[in-house]
Amino acid sequence: MDKHRFVTEMDRQVKLVRTEYGFTQETMAKVLGLSKKTLVEIEKGRASLGWMGAVAFCSIFERSQVLAGLLGGEAEDMILALAFAEQKPTYPKTMGGKVWWRFVETCCGYKIQQNIISQHYRALDRENGRICSSFDLEEVRRELRELEGV
Repeated sequence: MDKHRFVTEMDRQVKLVRTEYGFTQETMAKVLGLSKKTLVEIEKGRASLGWMGAVAFCSIFERSQVLAGLLGGEAEDMILALAFAEQKPTYPKTMGGKVWWRFVETCCGYKIQQNIISQHYRALDRENGRICSSFDLEEVRRELRELEGV
């Protein structure tokens, strides 16, 4: 797959993902930062998300089963492979969340952290895998309680 084919495939999936999430065209357009008219044109095959729009689409809808089925799992690795197809980057090492995140609390056995720049929250499992994120701390707590069936 190359960038062009990737973008074409993402254009074809917009309506399916919108339906999967139960969004109207208006809501989907707002989520993607597009006008409703542009979204309609993409869904009809008359316009395109383009490379950046397709990457944003995959990022926003990273939990979509439609996209997972099409891409064989998460899109991130494919996007990086396409982006760096002709490059050989030296990837920076991560700090394991120690630099950009502060510990907030433990809830239902999971860690809740807050980003020191954007102020959004995330929940991590015992292996530091991300479970959810939100700007609303109570929403993160609710998701964790639901996950635990509490």
